[in-house]
Amino acid sequence: MKIQKAGYQGLYFPDLKVAVDAHHPDADYVFVSHAHADHMPRNRSSKAYASKATIDLMRHRGFKGEGHALDFGETVESDRFKAKIYPAGHILGSAMIYLESDKESLLYTGDFRTPPSPATEGFEAPDQVDILITEATFSLPIYRWKTNDELAEEVRSFASNTLAEHYTPVFLAYNLGKAQEIMHLVAPLDQTVMIHGAGYKMCPVYDENGINLGKYEAYDRETCEGNILICPSSAFSNGFASNVSKKRIAYCSGWASNESRRTQLTVDKLIALSDHLDFFELIDFCKQLSPKKVYITHTPNPAVVKHYLSKEKIDAGHIDIEMNEED
Repeated sequence: MKIQKAGYQGLYFPDLKVAVDAHHPDADYVFVSHAHADHMPRNRSSKAYASKATIDLMRHRGFKGEGHALDFGETVESDRFKAKIYPAGHILGSAMIYLESDKESLLYTGDFRTPPSPATEGFEAPDQVDILITEATFSLPIYRWKTNDELAEEVRSFASNTLAEHYTPVFLAYNLGKAQEIMHLVAPLDQTVMIHGAGYKMCPVYDENGINLGKYEAYDRETCEGNILICPSSAFSNGFASNVSKKRIAYCSGWASNESRRTQLTVDKLIALSDHLDFFELIDFCKQLSPKKVYITHTPNPAVVKHYLSKEKIDAGHIDIEMNEED
């Protein structure tokens, strides 16, 4: 099967006339894995197939095209292929795209996480594929995450201990996905969360899909002190909660595994809470699907993944798609 790069983060399969995470002028079908800006087609008026939650979130982010909402497991057919989407566990609505032709099957993961984020629909995958195209954002053995339960306790403890000492807890997290996951994790504390305005407008989609975000409001500079605050690092650098003198900051990302981030960001706590799977989960996933060929994307370190997969007798190549550090 021929594979071509398309757009910023996407791919085009000319034999099938299918594009994923990109607009392509020759594509009859465009599938979108999730609503992060770097995976949405740059042409905001294009036709797109995605999960309903992804279409809804894309609408909030400027998508004006013809959206075809798919249920997980629902089949789309043309004279060239059959396609279905599987829940990817990355953010709400995130999907892996499974394509099957007369000759072979292919799974495009987009960004994914297994075990899944608790603020998603979960994670499922086919039993076996011929070609696997997988992101490998955290592609070194230094990246091994704690369990979801351990991370939830770390998040809740930081918030409750900070509040108990009369400081304001601030979580630095991306506006879509990570922010809502933190809200879901701290919901049992029954404390008001104030979230950055760009993240706040996404929250109703989570509510509609049954994800408990607890008590939350849009960030208000004048009344934010003493609440749990969530914003991206860029907003914090631009004055978010700068009027609050007694605050403690937690940076939540897989990149928090690097201790150097503490001094780079001047934070009080590093929490390695990622929306991607870790290195060992990636290798295990590739073994589970037993593909004839793996293509690795979104990594500066393809040689490391290829080396580990070669030890499992799995043939691996690399598609040079840029990695986005937002996690």
